[in-house]
Amino acid sequence: MEQKQSRRGLLKNAAKAAVVATGGTMLAAGKASAQGTAKLEKKSYPAKPATPPANGKAPLFSGAVSYGNLLFLAGVGAHFQGTIEQHTQHVLDELEQKLVSAGSSMEKVLKVNVYLNDLKDYDAMNKVYATARWGSTPPVRTTVSPANGIPGNSLVEIDMIAYI
Repeated sequence: MEQKQSRRGLLKNAAKAAVVATGGTMLAAGKASAQGTAKLEKKSYPAKPATPPANGKAPLFSGAVSYGNLLFLAGVGAHFQGTIEQHTQHVLDELEQKLVSAGSSMEKVLKVNVYLNDLKDYDAMNKVYATARWGSTPPVRTTVSPANGIPGNSLVEIDMIAYI
């Protein structure tokens, strides 16, 4: 008579099989994982010194938040008259300042999202983007053009995920 195995039993057996199949390397990964299970703390990096909003309400979002060794930077745009090249350079410079102030750098950026007000600016944006100091391994990137544009009349907005 065949006996049904519980979900927990299946998981235990799968874990044992993985250890055997990898020659014990899963144990090393498990130790690394155990070290990383210490309490993670969410930290906010305000763009300016914390001052209560004039209306008394809490802000809608943080400019930068870290969780463990990951750093999430909110989208930055350029809210002045200028070309796509000027806007892109301004945004990258501002994001780099935020990275450095949080203990990271452009070389530690893992993921970039680029939002273009008009997709026709893609090539011109890329010329400036290519000059950024990404290091030998550039981050992964997604580029989109939102149907209704970017808030604040910026030609480009960029957000990032990096590590510290």
